[in-house]
Amino acid sequence: MTTRKPLWVSIEGRNGAGKTTAARSVAAMLGPRCLLVDELTDQRGDTLPGLVIAALRAVGGDSVFLRTGHPVAETLAFLALQVHKAERLASRDLTGVEVILEDRGVDTVAACQAAILCSEYPEARLESVVQHVLSSLRRWTVFPDATILLTGDPAVCTARFAERIGHPLTPQEISLLDQIDRLYLTTAAQDPGRYTRLDVSELSPQDSAAAVCGIVTALLDRRVAHAS
Repeated sequence: MTTRKPLWVSIEGRNGAGKTTAARSVAAMLGPRCLLVDELTDQRGDTLPGLVIAALRAVGGDSVFLRTGHPVAETLAFLALQVHKAERLASRDLTGVEVILEDRGVDTVAACQAAILCSEYPEARLESVVQHVLSSLRRWTVFPDATILLTGDPAVCTARFAERIGHPLTPQEISLLDQIDRLYLTTAAQDPGRYTRLDVSELSPQDSAAAVCGIVTALLDRRVAHAS
């Protein structure tokens, strides 16, 4: 009998939208049938991703975007870490796991790095760079089966993010966040079959998590129904 692969769901959105809180809450709600994959920047320091992120932080200093002054090299490093993540998951024993819940994935790499690359190379078109990054990744790794995009009030999200990192953001950093936000929306509009947009502006963290859990459960139910 062939074992069905787990449903892979990524949670994306602007910094401060509540992705990590929602992902961890949903993983707790679903229990052992859910495998939570933390954001690359939250990986343990003794792992390959953790070591790469630490190296970028060591060079990039206080940059909230891990900018080292070498945006192409940074982009290639993040692309490699996404491929490594998928390869690592493919080699794991996922018996009993029905859903892999990923806190940020390929779309974050595409949107964030496109915005950073275009700030260094203004002649490039943001949307074209996003699609180029995604198409490059698609050659080497699998994409999520579904992506949940959390959207919220930009000012509220920025304030939450600033509180989390312990210092206010510069106007340039806020402008970059705004560009990334728009790129998420553009990518979602171009790939409606994979994306589900969830506006969390009026939701508490608990309600946001419940809404995300409802979407994931519906995706699992739909998968079972299609297989019947």
